[in-house]
Amino acid sequence: MNNKFQKTRIAMLTPSSNSIVEPWCYRIIGSLDNATVHFGRVEVLRIDNKEDSLAQFHDENMLKSFDLLSHVKPMVIGWNGTSASWLGFNRDRILIDLIKKRTGLRAVTSTLSILEALKLLNKKKIGFVTPYVKSIQNKIIKNFEHEELVCVSERHFSITDNFSFGEVAETRIAKAAEDVISEGAEVVIILCTNLEGAGIAPVIEKKTGVPVLDSVVLTLWGAFRSIGINTSCLAKWSPKVSTLN
Repeated sequence: MNNKFQKTRIAMLTPSSNSIVEPWCYRIIGSLDNATVHFGRVEVLRIDNKEDSLAQFHDENMLKSFDLLSHVKPMVIGWNGTSASWLGFNRDRILIDLIKKRTGLRAVTSTLSILEALKLLNKKKIGFVTPYVKSIQNKIIKNFEHEELVCVSERHFSITDNFSFGEVAETRIAKAAEDVISEGAEVVIILCTNLEGAGIAPVIEKKTGVPVLDSVVLTLWGAFRSIGINTSCLAKWSPKVSTLN
């Protein structure tokens, strides 16, 4: 931060039925002096392979919400959702460009932050824990393969109702992550900003030595890096990634 009296504002857009992003972002960012996080929502109720589900992520719907978030004059705006993991990474690359053109602000996304962390970690054998149905999971795996990242193990919970993602117990998420590690994953990605993985990720990482990347934590990591905040402040939540400045 440029000076101790200047407030650092980070703005985040998240799916409307997400119950995880806000409390975890508040908790994580609470350790930073003079920093705040502000939220907007875009309607997302269901995740599956049907046209009406895919249409929820229409750029114009999201851009209107980003316009409103820009009114709090943040240093960076983030898309705290992982839709590009199945719609294609270019969706987020285009979205970032559009946000910059409309608001003049830096922009980051959960999916692109995860991708950047994986490249910096230099790990190719990855594993996924997601709440999604098989058709969505298969798209995710293919998109990461296009980036030369090989999924060696995965678990998906076959849920379509977005609100219900946030009701999945931490113990179930932890068990899935440990199973994926036991099957050879060098990095585990808890891929969904409405899965409560932020608390269990560092515990599993410490236990196994394998990096566990939670989508909510990684969105903040990307936001911090974009505005020059040292990411070591995230050591409690993502020990290995926090060293990747």
